[in-house]
Amino acid sequence: MNIGQLTWFKSSYSGGEGGECLEVAVTPATIHLRDSKHPHPTGPHLTLSPTAWAHFVTDVSR
Repeated sequence: MNIGQLTWFKSSYSGGEGGECLEVAVTPATIHLRDSKHPHPTGPHLTLSPTAWAHFVTDVSR
């Protein structure tokens, strides 16, 4: 899937003042993360497997 075709959602933990803005796009096989402040929306992003994402969420929620 082309990164430009993903549906991105802003994290509910991101501030409304333009500070920390994490966006997530979910597909059945991958979880994509990006910084919404980056000037190019198709720029760098991190891609994780659903299993890796679940481990990450579990670890940071502790």
